[in-house]
Amino acid sequence: MKAGQAYIFLLVLFTACSQYEKLLKSADYDLKYRKAFEYYNKRDYERAATLFEQINTVYRGSLKGDSVNFYLADSYFKQEDYLMAAESFKLFEETYSRSPFAERAAYLKNYCYYKLSPRPELDQENTRIAMAGLELFMVKYPQSEYIPDCKRLMAELREKLIEKSYLNAMLYYKTEHYKAAIVALRNSLNQYPDSKYREEIKFTLLKSCYLLADRSVPEKRKERFQDAMDEYFSFVDEYPKSHYRKEADKIYRQCMAVLGNEKNNEKE
Repeated sequence: MKAGQAYIFLLVLFTACSQYEKLLKSADYDLKYRKAFEYYNKRDYERAATLFEQINTVYRGSLKGDSVNFYLADSYFKQEDYLMAAESFKLFEETYSRSPFAERAAYLKNYCYYKLSPRPELDQENTRIAMAGLELFMVKYPQSEYIPDCKRLMAELREKLIEKSYLNAMLYYKTEHYKAAIVALRNSLNQYPDSKYREEIKFTLLKSCYLLADRSVPEKRKERFQDAMDEYFSFVDEYPKSHYRKEADKIYRQCMAVLGNEKNNEKE
């Protein structure tokens, strides 16, 4: 950039900043209203949000109140400040439930929580909030154009909860907390029977039951080995050709041998 062009650019930038600073200090709320939308339409969402914040309380209860409130929330959303956007869209829902913007605000609030949902290893509170909100949205607006998107987001979030459940259960198994692993694995199967991890979970459940039994005190061994046998039959019945079958059969034979010895000891 040549020196003359650089000077003109800096002059324009300085003038624009100076005008914006004056606007922030102005008491002309109608001017701020117009300029907020100008900045919004120019995709300068940070400046738009600042102006919407300043006039939000002024226009609350007026005919312009819902548009100010909605576009304030949307300015946060466009800046990817999903937490502020979610809270603002929620407030909009509560304040302007009959507004033409109400449906979109409700959808975007839930979309914000979808964006706030972290990777499966972390706490999934926002995932559950998003799912509950999307489900409620579909009930409230069954004909909405956003229904297909809601279903897609719900499916993605559910897969995340499935993976979270799987990872939690497997962590117990890997750290050799077999009693807790059995509870977590069974809960995962009950909550998500269509899990893509189902085969692995059922085999890990069988293995956890066997390892718990093998480490048990004498008075609990028989019952726990029998539990392992039950899990074996459940596993092979559902997955007769599983690639875990060979190892599962080995566990079965070991259980049979232990239970056979227990029976002989009882006779003696």
